[in-house]
Amino acid sequence: MKVLLFGEYNRAQWNIKNGLKSFGHDAILVSNRDGFKKVDVDIEIKDPYRSYSLKKMRSIIKRFMGVDITAISIKRQIKSKKALLSNHDVVQFINEAIFDFDRKDQLEIFNWLADWNKSVFLLSAGLDYPSVSYAFDKKFRYSILTPYFENKGTKKDFSPALSYITDEHKNLHNHIFKTIRGVVSNDLDYHIPLIGYPKYLGMIPHAIDLSKLEYSKPIIEDKVVIFHGINTLNYIKKGNDIFDDALNIIAQKFPNKVDILITKDLPYKEYIKSFDKAHILLDQVYAYDQGYNALEAMAKGKVVFTGAEKEWLEYYNIEEDTIAINALPNAEEIAKKLEWLILNPEKIIEVSIKARQFVETEHDHIQCAQHYLNKWQEQIDN
Repeated sequence: MKVLLFGEYNRAQWNIKNGLKSFGHDAILVSNRDGFKKVDVDIEIKDPYRSYSLKKMRSIIKRFMGVDITAISIKRQIKSKKALLSNHDVVQFINEAIFDFDRKDQLEIFNWLADWNKSVFLLSAGLDYPSVSYAFDKKFRYSILTPYFENKGTKKDFSPALSYITDEHKNLHNHIFKTIRGVVSNDLDYHIPLIGYPKYLGMIPHAIDLSKLEYSKPIIEDKVVIFHGINTLNYIKKGNDIFDDALNIIAQKFPNKVDILITKDLPYKEYIKSFDKAHILLDQVYAYDQGYNALEAMAKGKVVFTGAEKEWLEYYNIEEDTIAINALPNAEEIAKKLEWLILNPEKIIEVSIKARQFVETEHDHIQCAQHYLNKWQEQIDN
């Protein structure tokens, strides 16, 4: 099978690609490099207007001339690569709106790739119309929009998320769902809102390449090391402010028992090494399931505070706080769980071992790639 994976967040599609290649399939990943993360891609689509001064120029040109020079550049790059981006058995988009420009331009790109290839699928791996509308209607107990409802942050902080429930985006969403053969989610935060959609094919968990992630059993000699890696663009949306409040409580209560490491906006290859010395990693608050960064940290043997809600416990039939620690949107509750681990370091070792085993069982990238092949082939054959 010949597969084109279009768009990337972290290494979600990169690992699917490598899983597919292990079965002998021809697969390529085409994308930008996910901002400062600088993730791996086979064919890079570049935004030449990323510097501060060029962004200002882009904004002025768009305001006064109605022309988006970033959209023009990216569309030109895609058209120039038509031969490489055509005649695939499957093209899978990672999102309904991959680029940071008007939906009408993204619709044009979607139509090109749909026309150039045989079967189109969608991977729900980030914000999209189903997940944002579900959150906006407060169907989750808490969500990425909880801080918006609590008047945290600025309007600009939430404009990317809220753009997915505009009329312009809904038109794009409806067109995509008429065109695709099916949509797959890769964690419960996207799975739950898609339940009941006619073209929903179910969830395939995040694909993790364990061969790249060496497990290290925690050794706790003196202090418990806690790591907090911050993406400043998503500081409020990921609940990093709540983690910071919890860390302040812990730092005051256990000044001689903990070391706290904080980083900001590291490229992927630096980030994945930056928490090697940590025993505990703080990932995100407003989630029901683990995202990609959390799973990689779990695979390396870290105890991760992340989404591990009751829906996740029920889905995988596991016990609370045995594989990942559910990070509720409450600094005091997070601090209590941190204190539990600090005072019971043997629990850190227990959770670490089970976390690695869980990722091996549920998230192996080769096993996940087989699931994608099965779902794609079933729809192609129908």
